[in-house]
Amino acid sequence: MTKNLKSLTAAFGFALGTVAAFAPTAAQAAGTLSADNAWVRWLPNNLPAGGYVTLKNDGDKPVDLVDVSSDAYGMVMLHQTVSNGSTQKMVMVHKATVPAHGTLAIAPGGYHLMLEQAKHKIAPGDTVNVKLHFSDGETLDTPFAVKSPAGQ
Repeated sequence: MTKNLKSLTAAFGFALGTVAAFAPTAAQAAGTLSADNAWVRWLPNNLPAGGYVTLKNDGDKPVDLVDVSSDAYGMVMLHQTVSNGSTQKMVMVHKATVPAHGTLAIAPGGYHLMLEQAKHKIAPGDTVNVKLHFSDGETLDTPFAVKSPAGQ
C-alpha cells in the first residue's frame, strides 16, 4: 500500500469509529418511555375534560413530563390535585417526574391533564391524540380514548 492510501484508510477507520461512538444504541433509538391506558373523561357543554395515562420509564435516569399538546384542543395543561386538610384544589404544574425504571400514574385525584377549548365536537367513543413532551427530548404521540363522565 502506498503511504497516501494507508493514511486515507487510517483516517476512514478513525471516522467510522468516531461515528459509531456517537451513534445511539438500539435502546436509545427506540426510546425508553411508553404510555398505557390513556383516556379522556369527557364532560358536556364544552367543559374542560380530564386526561389520564400511565407513563412508564424503562431508562436508567428519571425523565420529566414538561409539556402537553393536542391538535384536538386549544389548550392542554398539566395539573395536580393538592389536598389541604378537608379541601382539595387543582394547581397547574410545569413538570411531573417519571422515575427511572418506574411509572407515573396521571390519574383522578393526582396529576391529570386539563384539556380545554375543543376544536371540534368530541364525544364518548372518539379518540384524540395527545403529544407528551419530555425533558430528554422524547415525544410520545398518544391516542386517548374518550369516555363518559363515569369513565366508561
